[in-house]
Amino acid sequence: MARSDQVRGSYGDAVPAAQDHETPHGRIARNLLHERSRVSAPRVSPDGRLVATVVATIDLDENVTRSRIWLDGAPITAGPHDGNPTWSPDGRLLAFTSRRGEKQGDTTLHVLPVAGPGEVRTVCSMPDGLGDVAWSPDSRWLAFTSRTRDARYDAKDVSWQSPRKIERFFSRLNGEDWVFDRPQHVFVIAADGTGAAPRNLTPGEFQHDGVSWLPDSSGVVTSAARHDSWDTDLARDLHLIPLDGAARPLTHRTGNYLRPAVSPDGTMVALLGHDDPLVYPQNVMVGVVALDATGDGSVRWVSGGLDRTFQPTAGERAPVWIDAEVLVATAEDRGETHLYRLHLDGRVPEPLTTGPLTVTDFDAAGGVVASTRATVDHPGELWVDRGDGARQESNVTRSHLGWEKFAVPCTDGSGEIDAWIMRPAGAEPGRRYPVLLNVHGGPFTQYGETFFDEAQMQAAAGFVVLMSNPRGGSGRHTEWGQAIMGPRHPKRPGTGWGSVDVDDVIAVLDAALQRYDCCDPDRVGMLGGSYGGYMATTLAARHGDRFRGVCSERSVNNLLTEEWSSDIGTIFRIEHGPDPVEDPAEYLRMSPSELARQIHVPMLIIHSENDYRCPISQAEELWVTLKLLGRDVDFYRFPGEDHELSRSGSPVHRQMRAEIILDWFTERLALRTPSG
Repeated sequence: MARSDQVRGSYGDAVPAAQDHETPHGRIARNLLHERSRVSAPRVSPDGRLVATVVATIDLDENVTRSRIWLDGAPITAGPHDGNPTWSPDGRLLAFTSRRGEKQGDTTLHVLPVAGPGEVRTVCSMPDGLGDVAWSPDSRWLAFTSRTRDARYDAKDVSWQSPRKIERFFSRLNGEDWVFDRPQHVFVIAADGTGAAPRNLTPGEFQHDGVSWLPDSSGVVTSAARHDSWDTDLARDLHLIPLDGAARPLTHRTGNYLRPAVSPDGTMVALLGHDDPLVYPQNVMVGVVALDATGDGSVRWVSGGLDRTFQPTAGERAPVWIDAEVLVATAEDRGETHLYRLHLDGRVPEPLTTGPLTVTDFDAAGGVVASTRATVDHPGELWVDRGDGARQESNVTRSHLGWEKFAVPCTDGSGEIDAWIMRPAGAEPGRRYPVLLNVHGGPFTQYGETFFDEAQMQAAAGFVVLMSNPRGGSGRHTEWGQAIMGPRHPKRPGTGWGSVDVDDVIAVLDAALQRYDCCDPDRVGMLGGSYGGYMATTLAARHGDRFRGVCSERSVNNLLTEEWSSDIGTIFRIEHGPDPVEDPAEYLRMSPSELARQIHVPMLIIHSENDYRCPISQAEELWVTLKLLGRDVDFYRFPGEDHELSRSGSPVHRQMRAEIILDWFTERLALRTPSG
């Protein structure tokens, strides 16, 4: 039986194969997932003595990811779903979130004594998530964000629920489901857990993110779009929310501002954002705005000396104040992500980390800077700088394969493309191996110097792994990211999707095949997800003769129907330019679905059934077309998963997905006999 038939037999009924019957590729995926741990969310105690972190591990046997709070190299909570460690102002208590409520699905907030004896105390339980935990400076309150459900959710089941009246865009989001009738609000509750139920400070229809307290504990600053036209003008402001009194906007619908952090002296708020919400992608900057009620709400940007995005692919967080004049924040740079010191006088940001690594999160307090750092061969570990240089203070991950970085000139001479190659595990000198060309999603994201389990699995299965950051991606100057905005864009016209980005990817492939003897030019496959899936379908149509197989995953194939059906439909105009109602032809012009007749290379389509970002209809359109044309195409649908399947889907589904991909490419890229 052919390998593809074995895969179909294994997964046709969505029942995972028993571990002792796994294929070799199934074991590769299982071993990598099962052994993978990572450290995240470093939080420094106010005096700088201690650093709390979250350590997560995957348990494939139970099909869960377990997380616990660690301190001084050992777990201090039992798990299995603990997170958001937050220190009290005196450093004696640590708040954290969990799922220890009486009702399944509830998220709970707890306080754990650290400096003395005592039991874990449950402060409250919320039915619909809990995050952005922040302790008031006077230690009396804990603030957090959580969703407020409409009364329809109290019905016995969905057959009793009232119908939803949809009035705004972005009413349903990938991974969240419906949000317009369960908006995220800011709550406060007494930190000792003896008071009343949590109090909602921001009732109403509007969504809120992020919480930063005023120094006198009289209120918080949060990010929200609290104006009527928010879903069309896409502006987002910072707002001051007093514990008692009316909310006041700090900015005035002139940009997109998020991740607030109030300064120690209470005179200003640091933030991430940019001034024009209708231009994307844009390198997100660090700025400050005055808290004074007499201010005009204008933002002063303090990171302008470094033209890179401060909203990294690896994860964003609010800037952290070192003192009243200095901040720290993370930014991308050509595949790396580093921690930078920023001064309010606007001088060029100073890197606090260097080398081939990715800072995934950070914190600073008491003269100590902590960060979690990932490298190609290690997931995130904790590093702490106590003033005498950073040292690694955790060791929960094991070593994996490394890769080599190289650069390729753009074919039009406008710059150079960063690229990486990972050789197969145990590669032998002089031997050639099949090649898998990967293209990232976004497009405004980056590959780079961080642990990437996709690459590790592919290399462990015997493939040369090739990836790059073509134009349109992040980690470079603003013009690089804006290069593929639509040619009819009113503010930043570029060449559009499927133009110089395709040229860059093909240039990298050509250079790698020429430079590296380990690459077999007759056995090349290509794969990508989301925008990378768009590129996969486009390359299959326009350069299919270069590949023996192409995998298009969670793809957008029809840019016009994507605007009608995506959870963020109507937002793509800020990248492509014209309104899709006024100029649908421009969206179809760039859609690979229009090129489907040109696809003759075998294709593998993978999509999640609960994907709202790129709805599964995008995959169905392509599959139906290729089937009617009689082309070689396989289609796998994952139930219960959304757009994040490969990153945060159930561990068992992630193993199944990896096995399908590796088996399929092993068959398609196999050595051919002399007869064909």
